[in-house]
Parts: sequence; structure tokens; C-alpha cells
Amino acid sequence: MYKITEKRDLAPNIFLMNIEAPRVAKSAKPGQFIILRNTEDGERVPLTVCDTDPVKGTVTIVVQAMGCSTKELATFNEGDYVHDFVGPLGVESELLHEDIEELKNKKILFIAGGVGAAPVYPQVKWLHEHGVKADVIMGFKNKEMVILEEEMKSVSGNVFTCTDDGSYAFKGMVTAQLEELYNQGQKYDLCICIGPMIMMKFACRLTEKLNLQTVVSMNPIMVDGTGMCGACRITVDGETKFACVDGPEFDGHKVDFDQAMRRSGMYKAEEAQKSCRLGGTK
Repeated sequence: MYKITEKRDLAPNIFLMNIEAPRVAKSAKPGQFIILRNTEDGERVPLTVCDTDPVKGTVTIVVQAMGCSTKELATFNEGDYVHDFVGPLGVESELLHEDIEELKNKKILFIAGGVGAAPVYPQVKWLHEHGVKADVIMGFKNKEMVILEEEMKSVSGNVFTCTDDGSYAFKGMVTAQLEELYNQGQKYDLCICIGPMIMMKFACRLTEKLNLQTVVSMNPIMVDGTGMCGACRITVDGETKFACVDGPEFDGHKVDFDQAMRRSGMYKAEEAQKSCRLGGTK
């Protein structure tokens, strides 16, 4: 059993939790994820590690309540316990294996869409702690949905916030903001893009035109988290990969996004038929 030590709302249907899991907190690295189960008979939910505090022994997760299990988790409060909290899983960010001095000479850009800000934050924070600056474009539907902006500003060189409806900051999608930056003469050596599948697809189309190396995180299609269920099977440069064990990060210009999006929609009908009740899912 793993205790929830903090819970706070970030936006409608999006909340942050700190979970007491000392072993995970000590070993988790940026880019990795955990598997959570609300109850003994609950389904496995893969969630990206947003932050860790090895001293307190806590792991921070950001959750968007969309399906039955995440809606159930939203009813849990500080002092409650989740049944399972397993990790860290997946491969850590490639940035952790690069020479720090070489990274300092690179212009690095992160693109975060919606709750994609959660897995982007630990990577930007890690770079900041090692003296490497990175810019961040954050995209949201509207002002009400903006999350982790101040946290990102505390570790990033520049944060460019966008809203689709123009209710806050730059009006337009992340691709429009990126084009604007390039039109102003800005150039980057590397882009890490994390967010909804459709956003990553079109961001990669643009970065390919800009000849900008791009890494994407395919965590949105993970289900089991161990490679056994096959739900996160994707094609990368013509080869079959599994997001949960081979990734979740891949070369965005080599990912077959259309296939991945079809796979991510496999369970929508089943999910829609389910009903949620407190204490479990049926």
C-alpha cells in the first residue's frame, strides 16, 4: 500500500498527487514511468513520473481523469492509499547519456501539449540542475487548462505558453508558436515533443521540414507497461517496437503515427461501455 501525501487540482479533471514510494523516488529518472493500481482488483494504469523527492521518499504524478480508473483515483484524497505503485519502468531520457558539455552547446527545445507538461518537466529540471538551458513551448486548449507553468519557468530558459483559443498568451497551436520562433530567427538543434498523439504527429511534420531532430514520447498508448499485452506496439523506421519496454522515447520522424493512433483508439468503445462506481471498476 502506498500513501497519498499530497493532492491538489491543477485544472478541470487534472490533478497532482505525491505518493510515498521511497524506492521508486530514489531510482526513477526523467523519462521513466510507473504502474499504479487503485485497488487489489483494479486495472494497471501507466503514469509518467513528473518529479521525485528522494529525501521525503515521494513521487509526483499528474493525472487527467478520463477513464474509469483515473476517475476513481480522482476520488482518493491525502491520507488514502493506492494498492500498487510499481517502477521505475521504461528507458530514461537519452539526454541523461549525453556529454554535459556537449549539451551545453546545443539549443534544446521541448514541446509539451496538455498533460505532456508533466513528463517534460523532469527532463527540463534535470538539464537545469546540470547547467543546461532549454526552451519550452507549452500548448493548452484555453487558459483554464494551463498547468505547471510556474514550475516550468523556474527551470527553463524561456517558456512560450500557447492557447488554442487565445484566452492566454500566444494564440495558436504549438506548431504555430514554433513557426513564429523560426520566423524570428530562432534555431534549435534538438526537439523533445510530448503530448497528445495528433499534436506530436503534426509537430514532427513541421520539425522534419525544419530539419530539426525530434524525439517523441509514446506513453499515451501504453496499457500493461510490461510489453506482454502488445497494445503499445508501434512501427519505428519499419521495425516493430513496444513503447513500454523499448521506449517510451523514439525518433519522431520515424514513427508511424497513423498506425499508433489507430491502436490508441482500440479500447475507446469498451471504455465507453463501462460504468464507474466508488471503490472499483466494472
